Amino acid sequence: MGRWFTGESTHKVDAKGRVSIPAAYRRVLEENDPEWIDGENANLVIVYGNHKMKYLEGYTMAAFGEIADGISRLPRGSRERRLLERYYSGLTLRTQVDDTGRLVLPPRLREKVGIQREAFFIASGDTFQIWSPEVYAIEAEKFDAMFDEFDEDFDPLVLLEGALAQTPGD
Repeated sequence: MGRWFTGESTHKVDAKGRVSIPAAYRRVLEENDPEWIDGENANLVIVYGNHKMKYLEGYTMAAFGEIADGISRLPRGSRERRLLERYYSGLTLRTQVDDTGRLVLPPRLREKVGIQREAFFIASGDTFQIWSPEVYAIEAEKFDAMFDEFDEDFDPLVLLEGALAQTPGD
């Protein structure tokens, strides 16, 4: 499971839009970039999505490649393929971690999701999200409220029932 991002953190954004990526995230990006060579900078793709998306989503090159492969298997010209091509090809930024472990977030992307002086990073499996801390705080309340339907001693791992018994390729 080395390909998964874990954790959350808040980082300052400078006037040029540079923000440090959590160190653990950089290792995952390197491990999942087939072009990465020790001493070089890892590539990644940031999806900024449509008008409803409130965050930026960072993909490793491997995870993004899986999506591209899936899209290419859809019938050419189909509505689904056209929608996914626009979302995952057009509304994206292919970028690279710089020599100091930072990303440059262009003004248009920062403005879209409301990032100003700080950016909040949170892992989401094989992707990570970059939020405005203020917007994330509101979304976190909604997420926490989902757990209110469960008992106090609820073990979230029960949500994996059946999935743990499956092996890859099932």
